[in-house]
Amino acid sequence: MPRYAAVDIGSNSVRMEAAEVLLGPKGPKVPPSIRVLASQRQVTRLGEGVFRSGHISEEGAELTCGVLRQMAEAYGRLDVVGVRAVATSAVRDAQNQRQFLERASEALGASVEIISGKEEARLIHLGVQSRWPHTDGRMLIVDVGGGSAEIMFSEGGRLVEAFSKPLGAVRLTETFLEDDPPAPRDLHRMESYIEEKIAAPLERIGPQPFDRAIATSATAGALVRAVHRLPRASREQADRLRVRISQAREFYQQVQRLDLAQRRRLPGIGPKRAEILIAGSAVLFRTMEDFRLPAIYYSAAGVRDGVIVDLAVRGVGREFSRLSRDQRRAVEEMARRFSVSLKHARKVAELAHALFDSLQSIHRLAPGCGKWLEAAAYLHDIGHYVSDTGHHKHSYYLVANSDLPGFTAREKRLIASLCRYHRKSAPKPNQENFQSLDAEERRAVVLLTPLLRLADSLDRSHEQRVERVECRLRDSEVSLQLLSGSDTDLEQWAAERTGDLFRDVYQRRLSVGKGR
Repeated sequence: MPRYAAVDIGSNSVRMEAAEVLLGPKGPKVPPSIRVLASQRQVTRLGEGVFRSGHISEEGAELTCGVLRQMAEAYGRLDVVGVRAVATSAVRDAQNQRQFLERASEALGASVEIISGKEEARLIHLGVQSRWPHTDGRMLIVDVGGGSAEIMFSEGGRLVEAFSKPLGAVRLTETFLEDDPPAPRDLHRMESYIEEKIAAPLERIGPQPFDRAIATSATAGALVRAVHRLPRASREQADRLRVRISQAREFYQQVQRLDLAQRRRLPGIGPKRAEILIAGSAVLFRTMEDFRLPAIYYSAAGVRDGVIVDLAVRGVGREFSRLSRDQRRAVEEMARRFSVSLKHARKVAELAHALFDSLQSIHRLAPGCGKWLEAAAYLHDIGHYVSDTGHHKHSYYLVANSDLPGFTAREKRLIASLCRYHRKSAPKPNQENFQSLDAEERRAVVLLTPLLRLADSLDRSHEQRVERVECRLRDSEVSLQLLSGSDTDLEQWAAERTGDLFRDVYQRRLSVGKGR
């Protein structure tokens, strides 16, 4: 499975997440799901200086860059194939944004980009859908960050409307709340400002019934934990919990009467969050009231999840699963030297990669394994040059002992093993060539062998009748649909014959049919 890292430089905190992405087909409206490998969050209050003076302070920049260095070191140990770092509201507003971006990019070792409020909203929606898919009905999502708040309307799993407003908890606290507890006049001014900014989204979307309303961000998490009396350490327990409008109103009315020390003693509220809790709670409560939301659910998803899913959907890093230009030239030259039909070899390689890509959620191999599969697809038949009898064994010998530029000795050994097992017996522990591989290599060969056999079968006629293949995963079955304008009965029959090995390896039945 490909691994990605996302860094979100917000107005209140910096977040990093590294995750594996499950790319198996789940339907057109549902983005891939992710498995988090590492996650970090550090409060930096980058927006404080910006909202007061229009500039990122030296202290804020230095603290943020130190955090970025630590985060880069953390995800650097996880072999990620793609990284995207984004900066939001505070950096969007900063007059010295260019200087900060240069320093931040150098600290992270990767380019940091400023994203618009609309892009931020799109990524939040994508992140929520990846963690908690909603493919039907009407959904409202509210994210209250440090510098801005995003309001999104989704229908049938598709983002329809997105608004970004300057209603972040840090920004509002800096702008309106001078006293602690705040004076009634300041609260009134802040609430009037919130109403003014919510007016446009409210008019556009309307307070119509929603099938579900979801709040994201640390402010929403704090509200949910406080209402349900969960400790700060129980962040994951708060995910998908609900807060009713009456509870949100009561909480907001409570916190506006408390001073900082008292807010810090509330359950689930951290010492830094307590500083901006009143403003954040005001935005959530006023949004719920204006949109007539009887309740709102919390989702732990955020920009970082959306960034990771977006990287996967766009295929970033997918080149690591494909042969490089030089490697492809090397295997094609070798195939040609041993009189292999390049049309057949290229088609098998194309189909093998499509299977590798589509079935990542069940084989869970690193992207680099796709290169070995593709190379073996080109070279599995070269043994015919020696003899048609036992040609798979001859293919193994020729690959293992060839001078194959662009491949290491280890890679040649793996490619040769795949050629060896593209027909006849499956890999067995007592076979000498299989024993020579380490445990991880043996696992890769076992999982890739059915895919190579299947790809080879799908061009059984050597006439490239199968144009492409679509995979559909169910609990106990993998369904292949062969897309073609030609007769593919031979290919379907050959593919079905690989079903026993596929079932033995993947514990799933294989069905093969012709699609439209």
